[in-house]
Amino acid sequence: MYICEDNAQIRAELESYLKNQILIENYDMRLTLSTRHPEDIIAAIRKTPGRGIYFLDVELNGESMDGFALGQEIRKHDTRGFIIYVTAYKELAFETFRYHLEALDYITKENPEKMYAGMSRCLHIITDRMCEDRSKHRPYFTVKIMDVVKHIPIDEILFFETSGRSHRIVLHADRDRIDFIGSMQELEKTLGERFIRVHRAYLINTTRISELDLKHREIIMDNDARCLFSRNMKERVMKYIS
Repeated sequence: MYICEDNAQIRAELESYLKNQILIENYDMRLTLSTRHPEDIIAAIRKTPGRGIYFLDVELNGESMDGFALGQEIRKHDTRGFIIYVTAYKELAFETFRYHLEALDYITKENPEKMYAGMSRCLHIITDRMCEDRSKHRPYFTVKIMDVVKHIPIDEILFFETSGRSHRIVLHADRDRIDFIGSMQELEKTLGERFIRVHRAYLINTTRISELDLKHREIIMDNDARCLFSRNMKERVMKYIS
């Protein structure tokens, strides 16, 4: 959990409230960093990547960026994190949509009782969502493209394909097509038995195989995409046809 608030008194109050809530409710979370400097937040999540919780002020007086710019930087490293704005400027709430920040909530400071109630509600929502995610045991494949980190559910990946460019791989998924630097050998080691190398150019998700086209020596995936397979892989691939 991270706090970025330029007012020292308010920052201390937020720290105290959140720590007490974590203790009282026995939440599986902790306050990692509380600061007025947005650069500190960015440095911390670069050093320790993961799904975080961020309570951010919008106006960060005297700093290099405001809360919206900080939110954009956070999204480059933590696409699934929970961003909550706690601010005096209720009229700026619509800006979270303009910046495509997918903020969990926008809480105003004008009424302390309502502010703390809103923060408490956010903690409950986050806890419920995290518990739901864990119960699904849904693994993700993480890939970094430039300054953006993306998490793609393994079961949504169809196959990986070598690119026409050296040391480049193309990931084909239900909702993504991502070109990144990598090697098929490393992917095989990382992804385990669910994925098999059916051709020097293709590493496929065996759970997404639909049928074989023996005439053209192609595997047809369940979205109708096609991948070549080597002659010596025919018998092995046949095992995955239901």
